Amino acid sequence: MSTTTLPPTKKDAPKSAPAATTSDRARSERKLGWLLAGPAFLVMLAVTAYPILQATYESLFSYRLTDPDNRSFVGLQNYGVILSDPLWWQSLWVTALITFVTVLVELVLGFALAMVMAKALSSIRPVVRAAILIPYAVITVVSAYAWQFAFDINTGFVNSWFAWIPGVGTDTDWFGDFGTSIFVICLAEIWKTTPFISLLLLAGLAQVPEVLQEAAKVDGATWWQRLWRVTLPNMKAAIMVALLFRTLDAFRIFDSIFVMTAGANGTESVSFLAYRQTISRLEIGLGSALSVLLFLSVVLIAAIFIKGFKVDLAQARGEG
Repeated sequence: MSTTTLPPTKKDAPKSAPAATTSDRARSERKLGWLLAGPAFLVMLAVTAYPILQATYESLFSYRLTDPDNRSFVGLQNYGVILSDPLWWQSLWVTALITFVTVLVELVLGFALAMVMAKALSSIRPVVRAAILIPYAVITVVSAYAWQFAFDINTGFVNSWFAWIPGVGTDTDWFGDFGTSIFVICLAEIWKTTPFISLLLLAGLAQVPEVLQEAAKVDGATWWQRLWRVTLPNMKAAIMVALLFRTLDAFRIFDSIFVMTAGANGTESVSFLAYRQTISRLEIGLGSALSVLLFLSVVLIAAIFIKGFKVDLAQARGEG
């Protein structure tokens, strides 16, 4: 008895999963978003693009406003002068120090305040939120003057109220050296802008599914475990936005330093250094170069945050 062997059949290649497509609803929402935000984006681009381009152009010249006839093209020489000057690196270090301290403290305090606002009774929740947000409504210059008067050795009340604390006396000059000056500046910034971070984090808390919290409780997770394993991972996008906005704002600090110390005791920030070169000394070329370097630093910080957090904001809000 003979057997017949069939020739081997050609196997079909495995089919790949269909490419993800954007739903009609997502496309309509995206189109609506561009229609609503597009005009404002174009206006902001037009308003900001011209000063940036003008500053970049002026930074290529040796130009003093009191001597306009001696204006000359020097290329990148102004940038070389700035980057080789220890004053630039001192200002950059002071700016980075203030930014790091204030943003770190504000993140912790802002998250605590967001938790308070989220857990407050519904009857008193509006009052609690309004009270917490009051400092953010105060103009920065007004806030800086208030803190300066409070800590001033002649007009302030801090020395008399807190003389019982070691190191604090009636003759303590808070604006007499670098350490205490930076302390007061950071304190004023933290008081002023912590509500901003708390507001953003409160929005992030509202996005955490309550069903996940309940499931973690059923599994026996403690409050700390729920915080680290459930709450914070689901708030990653809100935390990134809060840190990014606040870091960019803190890195451009000017008002508090201008009011409290005017750059004395080595408290000059990069923004204050650019102001002093451009407005006080009328060095348009050097001042413009400083402004460009400040802009590039802000762009670099934004890129680091976006790449470091690796958050897709479109997916974070459920698009797709």
